[in-house]
Amino acid sequence: MAHILHIETATKNCSVGVARDGALVECQELATDGYAHAEKLHVFIQETIAKAGIEFRDLSAVAVSKGPGSYTGLRIGASTAKGLCFALGIPMIAVDTLEVLARQLSVTDGVIVPMLDARRMEVYSAVFSPSHKLIRGVQAEIITADSFSETAGKVHIIGDCQSKIKTVLHSDQFVYHEAVVHPSAKEMVGLALDKFSRKEFEDVAYFEPFYLKDFIAGKS
Repeated sequence: MAHILHIETATKNCSVGVARDGALVECQELATDGYAHAEKLHVFIQETIAKAGIEFRDLSAVAVSKGPGSYTGLRIGASTAKGLCFALGIPMIAVDTLEVLARQLSVTDGVIVPMLDARRMEVYSAVFSPSHKLIRGVQAEIITADSFSETAGKVHIIGDCQSKIKTVLHSDQFVYHEAVVHPSAKEMVGLALDKFSRKEFEDVAYFEPFYLKDFIAGKS
């Protein structure tokens, strides 16, 4: 029996889940205007494991959302996952954050474009088919009126930057799904189980989140 702990901290949503053999057993998450990961993540992990009716020693692996996303959020999630894996002697699994986000949306036409805010008019994005197959890989891009001009059919946009994207991409081709904002540990379950079954594990000592861009410190 495989118990996998899932940690998603790439955005303002601090999300933790426990799955048993690919079925979500318990999940706790909180999305705030700021970042509460440092205060909430370890509490959520302890509470989620307890509510799942297991102990830390029962975990088979820890899955972490690898990015792109918030530099600080990704580091907190990765360092927590590493610490648990080192202490428990279990493998670590990394899953793509934008694919986790894309899997929240079910459509039958066009393409799904998960986007995460990267300041100003820049976003982290990827393109998926309605069956969540990757069509175009992850990249940082500046959104202009010509973005996705080569794409035929509907473009379903999800993520935390929809309000600013609407000011540029506002034709009928673009469909905004305002209910789908942050990636969640809930959608990590299937991806993590597939990697666990194939033994696609990370090197805990050398793993680094997928930042995509260098960290730039802002003024307080």
